[in-house]
Amino acid sequence: MKKSKVAVFRTSPATVLTDYHRIMNLAGYQDALPKDAETALKINISWHFFYPASSTTPWQLDAVTRAMKKDGYDPAKIHGCHNRTVVIDAHLGERENKQVNVVENHGLKNVHLYEGEEWIHVREAVGDLADKFMCLNEVYPDGFMIPKRFIGENIIHLPTVKTHVFTTTTGAMKNAFGGLLNERRHWTHPVIHETLVDLLMIQKKIHRGIFAVMDGTFAGDGPGPRCMVPHAKNVILASADQVAIDAVAAKLMGFDPLKDLKYVRLAHEAGLGCGDPRDIEIVGDHDAASQNWQFTGPFRKMTFASRMQHQIYWGPLKKPIEWSLKTVLAPWAYIASVLYHDSFWYPTHQKVIEDILGSDWGRLFQNWESLQLPPDDLESRGWNNVGASPAELKRDSMKFFKQSLKILGTCVKEAPEFAARKRRKAVRSAS
Repeated sequence: MKKSKVAVFRTSPATVLTDYHRIMNLAGYQDALPKDAETALKINISWHFFYPASSTTPWQLDAVTRAMKKDGYDPAKIHGCHNRTVVIDAHLGERENKQVNVVENHGLKNVHLYEGEEWIHVREAVGDLADKFMCLNEVYPDGFMIPKRFIGENIIHLPTVKTHVFTTTTGAMKNAFGGLLNERRHWTHPVIHETLVDLLMIQKKIHRGIFAVMDGTFAGDGPGPRCMVPHAKNVILASADQVAIDAVAAKLMGFDPLKDLKYVRLAHEAGLGCGDPRDIEIVGDHDAASQNWQFTGPFRKMTFASRMQHQIYWGPLKKPIEWSLKTVLAPWAYIASVLYHDSFWYPTHQKVIEDILGSDWGRLFQNWESLQLPPDDLESRGWNNVGASPAELKRDSMKFFKQSLKILGTCVKEAPEFAARKRRKAVRSAS
């Protein structure tokens, strides 16, 4: 049986475009992704504000796009792909994380799955495969909807290397979570590991090809995917095996994939990929792949918000409180999340961002608008000059606090519990 393959490279701003092109080909992306199919670049936005390691980087998205164009993929068949959560504003996120700059520079379509896209019942998409789900039939007894456009498309997941307070680490498998499940995806949090396995089963059924390109130029430790300690690690990964790339990334962070990551172990045991690093073929930079960053992980220094989430989904607050998240009362949780993360934590931790923006990757991000290359330049290796840091970085705590209040209003207005009632009223009025 052919071994799963994960490509790992060290990189730098000066060579990042070439490195991404090489690593994708080493991992066999052209064999995995048919050129006659539409390809979704599944962008990750874990926070609408810029925070290192939290979301798809602009150079990651740009390099993947340039690699595909260089290798003969039709740009007209490539599109950026976004989901949303109630507490994450995807439109703000693609601006703040400079992803929309890349999409517009290359003239790609930009698809927001919740805006005008048709969703169909999962059983219409996967048939009897739904009978094999580990947990989703119990979570959603009446089934759930998935985006119709995904059927027959290629998908390239664009996660970053980081920890997560629910799943220990997050990567390629978790990146499907927002795109495939509807806005009641929080119902699955108590069985999040089993959910990721079910979603991988669905992906393998509906997509023509699946690939992942993971950015570890910044990597995040601690109570991710938002309130992390960022590190510049200068590593990138690629694989057609979603389980294997998550396993290798976890090993880099210092975890035992089969022991510490239940979702990797379950997927490995289900034959959906290889989660055992001993059986994964590493190509590229073996020294880089053998690193152990000794991350502390998401559970030793949890934030107040992450501790409360664990208490509600798996602890003593589950019985008295968790039920409310499946009712019209659920928006209390969205409000609490925005108030803590956006109104309090982010404005009071600007020093972390200031420090990281002084790095080479930070300056590349900061100066992206002036450094972005022409879309038809497919030969540049990267950026030898990433620009200078400003003499004094401006703290925008009040700006972000004000922005958080707007997000707070939006998350309440667009809460699915309220939206569902509006849709029912509209249907009754029409009839």
